[in-house]
Amino acid sequence: MTNPALPPVVYLPTGDRSGDETSVELRRTEDGRTALLAYSALDRLVDGCGQHQPWAMVRTEHLDKLYEAHPYDVIMLDGAIPEELRHPRPGA
Repeated sequence: MTNPALPPVVYLPTGDRSGDETSVELRRTEDGRTALLAYSALDRLVDGCGQHQPWAMVRTEHLDKLYEAHPYDVIMLDGAIPEELRHPRPGA
């Protein structure tokens, strides 16, 4: 499932952490597919998801394990999510 065009590490948007567990956020595309958002650099994640987005850095070689736990249809690299779907400032 790993795309050879991906960089060696990617930054993935995550949900809020509960304890030691982190969950990667998957998004639904307009055509109904499940997408894994991946960013080639941290500044691109901030540009695409907003400055309050929790994230995790993952080695590309580990994406297969992520896929086994949380299947997705497509990897979207360096995409932007709409402002209204971004994480708000903590406490806002």
